[in-house]
Amino acid sequence: METWIGLMSGTSMDGIDAVLVSFQGKTLCTHATRSSPYPEDLRQRLILASQNQATPDEVGELDTLVGALFADAAEALIRESFADRPSIRAIGSHGQTLRHQPSGPARFSLQIGNPSIIAEKTGVTSVGDFRSRDMAAGGQGAPLVPAFHQHYFGSKTEDRCILNLGGIANITWLPSDPNSPVTGFDTGPANALMDAWCQDQTGRPYDEDGQWAQEGIVDQALLSDMLSDAYFERPAPKSTGKEKFNLCWIRTLVQRHEEVRPEDVQRTLLQLSVITTVRQMPQSPTMVVYVCGGGTRNRLLMKELAQALSPIRMLSTAELGLDPQWVEPTAFAWLARQTISSLPGNLAEVTGARGPRILGAIYPA
Repeated sequence: METWIGLMSGTSMDGIDAVLVSFQGKTLCTHATRSSPYPEDLRQRLILASQNQATPDEVGELDTLVGALFADAAEALIRESFADRPSIRAIGSHGQTLRHQPSGPARFSLQIGNPSIIAEKTGVTSVGDFRSRDMAAGGQGAPLVPAFHQHYFGSKTEDRCILNLGGIANITWLPSDPNSPVTGFDTGPANALMDAWCQDQTGRPYDEDGQWAQEGIVDQALLSDMLSDAYFERPAPKSTGKEKFNLCWIRTLVQRHEEVRPEDVQRTLLQLSVITTVRQMPQSPTMVVYVCGGGTRNRLLMKELAQALSPIRMLSTAELGLDPQWVEPTAFAWLARQTISSLPGNLAEVTGARGPRILGAIYPA
């Protein structure tokens, strides 16, 4: 049986998720999973690099270090699952995004985590650099997971909206009508701002279950100021990241509002994620929203989202057969399969590219 490995580290920069999966048509089998946290010193270096606080030497070193950690994650997954190495067709690695600039005179998206190191250390053909070709074709290079969402989660009987709550939130609209287009884009921050503010104010990398936010109240004036950001009104296709929604973004706005308690800022940031996500969803009372990503572990965020969406149903992607934590790494295993099979991996109507493109670069074993 042919299997595939997917490796993913998102904008939260907390570590590497790895999956071993197999595909038979639209049937997917998850054989093994593994999460490998980044060492804290490396995580801090990555955060600084993502804020343009790194020399070329530093970026090059991080590319090598992250590549080695991605390779180690794949190796550990293979070892712990007793996988038959020759049956693993390829590893699809998203890499670690440092900067994503989909607009301007010289657009780019920079992911580090050298795939050559992954192929060399594992002895398995690896696929990386998925975003560049879409951008070369005029696209945003993101989001790329909607093509996988369409393949695996699409339904002929139910309108579905797949909501991914990573550092950045993105949605994929999957209409049941085959004549209606699939759409998808980044709505704005999900966990990125909450994590950044929590780290800055408490020293903790994230607000577990939203407990700190629960202690605060929404500051309506601050929330209104946050919602005035032009990104939220920009039409799709669009994508964003920490280069925009970061600690500096929060501080700039908080300085305009005197005597806002830190916990109130946290609660307001959570409400910002809820409002901007729900407002940008398709207006379909019959749709069902299926949620995935790290944000599903924030109980307060999930509670507020469910209330904001009511009476629209909100369920986990687990109801569709895939645990919410493993949707994105599985998507990159599937994208590697598309690349190896010389099949397109993007949805041009989502990214804005001039057409479907075969994504990624192949690094033979």
